[in-house]
Amino acid sequence: MAEDASGRLLLGRIAGAHGLKGEVLIQSFAEVPESIAAYGPLSDAEGGKTVTITRAKATAKGVVARLAGVGDRTAAEALTGMELYVARARLPPPAEDEFYHADLIGMLAVDLEGRVLGRISAVHNFGAGDLIEIRLAGSDKTELVAFSAATVPTLDFTAGRAVVVMPPVHQAPPATV
Repeated sequence: MAEDASGRLLLGRIAGAHGLKGEVLIQSFAEVPESIAAYGPLSDAEGGKTVTITRAKATAKGVVARLAGVGDRTAAEALTGMELYVARARLPPPAEDEFYHADLIGMLAVDLEGRVLGRISAVHNFGAGDLIEIRLAGSDKTELVAFSAATVPTLDFTAGRAVVVMPPVHQAPPATV
């Protein structure tokens, strides 16, 4: 979940219409995918449009949901791509030793010796586990690093620092002729 400037967290994204009666398929970023419905009305990226999930069921493709006021496929299709935000204040505080992905974004990334590597600019999950994206100091380049206890052994939320063990650079073997 990413936090925007107004303190809202991205909780999901409408992937498209599902069926003919106005249901939508939601890519949920909630720990329990169908719990996205428990946070009340969700707003779009600008905060001008809200939707209320009246029913949600987790499936292998995502959360199939019924939205209040959406009664047909055409109305559901019009919502495709809408990002769904919730005010951070409506989320439960994280348990001890837990955090929201948004808490990582903006943290200073340092190596084991304390040298600055850059800043965490995003957290991704493409299906094989979380990755942190680090915008390298003094550069426009970014590096993706698997997010695990081995590669990120220390998180200091008070100081806003994460110790990151960068993967070794793999070089291609010399070409043979």
